[in-house]
Amino acid sequence: MEFFDKLTKKASETYKGAAEKTGKLAREAKLKIKINENKSKINDIYEEIGKKVYQKHTSNEDICIKKDLEDECGKIDVLSAEIEEYHKEILELSNEKACVNCGEHMGLDAKFCPKCGKEQPEIKEEPAKEVEVINENVSEESSSEEYNEESKEECNTEEGNTEESNNQE
Repeated sequence: MEFFDKLTKKASETYKGAAEKTGKLAREAKLKIKINENKSKINDIYEEIGKKVYQKHTSNEDICIKKDLEDECGKIDVLSAEIEEYHKEILELSNEKACVNCGEHMGLDAKFCPKCGKEQPEIKEEPAKEVEVINENVSEESSSEEYNEESKEECNTEEGNTEESNNQE
């Protein structure tokens, strides 16, 4: 009977280990899919930025990059931050860390990077942070009209300052 108890226990442990490993691999695959989705969204935003710049160019309008493209750049920043978090989570799932100098993946206990030789700081365990995503549903049309008026005024002000400084030189 003892033999069957040991066999059952060993089979149970093996199953738990396999289930945990499978769960990690599935989570890693999902994170990689999210990373690729975000990269695709970023490329779409780049395309939209290019279209806006070209439309301003063809209509002979002055381009105020700071205000005209601020929303798109903000979206890229958010998506890039999400990608970075996904990469960190993938490293945690595989029990690895990235070099602070070159980004090479290495074991958590490594004191020096195997690629560049840079000494690595010790990892301190931090409690998980909870993040709340708030989606503001503002009327697109009215907010974009207000935004366009404000950005035109600011661009005109900036252009006036630039022209004045050019005239002074």
